[in-house]
Amino acid sequence: MTKTLGILGLIVALVAACARPAAPGSANAGRLKVVATFSILGEWVQTVGGDKVDVQTLVGPGRDTHEFAPSPIDAAALAEAALVFENGSGFEMWLDDLYAASGSNARRVAVTGNVTPIEVDGGRLDPHVWHDVTNAIRMVEMIRDALAEADPGNVQTYQANAAAYVTQLRNLDAWVSEQVNSLPEERRKLVTSHDTFQYFAARYGFEIVGTALGSISTEVADPPAGEIAQLVADIKAAGIPAIFAENVSNPKLMEQIASEAGVALAPPLYTDALGVPGSDADTYLKMIRYNVTTIVTALSR
Repeated sequence: MTKTLGILGLIVALVAACARPAAPGSANAGRLKVVATFSILGEWVQTVGGDKVDVQTLVGPGRDTHEFAPSPIDAAALAEAALVFENGSGFEMWLDDLYAASGSNARRVAVTGNVTPIEVDGGRLDPHVWHDVTNAIRMVEMIRDALAEADPGNVQTYQANAAAYVTQLRNLDAWVSEQVNSLPEERRKLVTSHDTFQYFAARYGFEIVGTALGSISTEVADPPAGEIAQLVADIKAAGIPAIFAENVSNPKLMEQIASEAGVALAPPLYTDALGVPGSDADTYLKMIRYNVTTIVTALSR
């Protein structure tokens, strides 16, 4: 990755030299240029910014941020941006090198700055904060404040858009709690592909029994047979009726574990990315509703 990004620094100069500002009267003229690192964050920035921002999202819907390989086009987007919105907490491990290679002067905004982190994997921070909807509210407020500071002429727009969306998020958080409360406490147990639901579990009262990959990242090898056997035993001991694959992971390992444990493999959850346009999870609000409905339904059986 480091060697690739060193070459990238040379290429991006050519890309940036060819880039031209938006022509007067074009759709993007006068808009604040911003970059968001992945699809969930990109949607939030667009929602708060509305027609006052031109948002470029590096890792789009259905793509895995853990395994993302940046291109010269991504570096050029950073070079032209006024703001770069990132999740932080170690989620975008490739971003420091990409930012340096791009020569960007954009302000970097880690939207998890006001979120209380959960430590996993020997002291690493779990970056998957968005599965707790109250964290999403904090992150949207960070986006609002950063846009307002960078573009004070449109403060009222950013404040109004954020306020309207925060109202929807508060309603969503209440809905999640209501749905989860319909599930008996002894059934609130999760097994997923990778360790992505710690914040969800802490907020809504679930126990994480285990994960197939045993990591907060999907960028790891399949576990040895002994670890899989232990997870199967844990699933049986916990009396879990179903386990969950994810939209950014190959489901084959989860299919194997479900078969060996004699449990159902539920429809895949949307975890580190929105679904593609037209899917059940092509917005954050839809993603959370889909995930919660899928979890409650599968664990109720």
